[in-house]
Amino acid sequence: MGKLASPARPTVVLRRLRKDQRGAALVEFALVAPAMLLALIGLFDLSYNVYTSSLLQGSIQKAARDSTIEGAAGNQTAIDQRVSDVVRNIVPTAEISFQRRAYADFADASRPEDYSDLNGDGRCNDDEPFEDVNGNGVWDEDRGKSGMGGARDAVIYIVTVEYDRLFPLHKLMPVQENITTVARTVLRNQPYGQQVREPSVGNCV
Repeated sequence: MGKLASPARPTVVLRRLRKDQRGAALVEFALVAPAMLLALIGLFDLSYNVYTSSLLQGSIQKAARDSTIEGAAGNQTAIDQRVSDVVRNIVPTAEISFQRRAYADFADASRPEDYSDLNGDGRCNDDEPFEDVNGNGVWDEDRGKSGMGGARDAVIYIVTVEYDRLFPLHKLMPVQENITTVARTVLRNQPYGQQVREPSVGNCV
């Protein structure tokens, strides 16, 4: 008959296994690598978006200054195209939209057109008279005129850029698939002519 194994032997084997560190670094790296890789991708994605936003803001500042001079209205397409070129050098597939609203003064920006609230309901209705500042025939919550405006007008220039993320982070975490960046600036047109401020009077429906 063979000899029975000593009962202390399993304990010795387990003690040796606990002391054996071979391959520990590989296991630790396998545990840490996914989180580290995700953090790096997130950092690259954030840096890309910040860089794009900075380029956009700089380009619209230049475009807005170009828009304030006399005769700029005839070059609006070319001015906007220069902004598009700057953005698409970094994000070739970006969707870009432009918006301009002109006001007689900075204080008028985003203000509603004045009206007489005859029935006291806080709304412009029931044939109440209003000052049609932008001349479109209807009462507006924003009195600005679309376009580049005239001499001495204050103009809000807004550019919206939408593009896909550089990395597909939306597949790994709850973030949006697309990035939307909005840049805006406000400048006053140069006094190259007489400012026209002759609003008509309309009636609310």
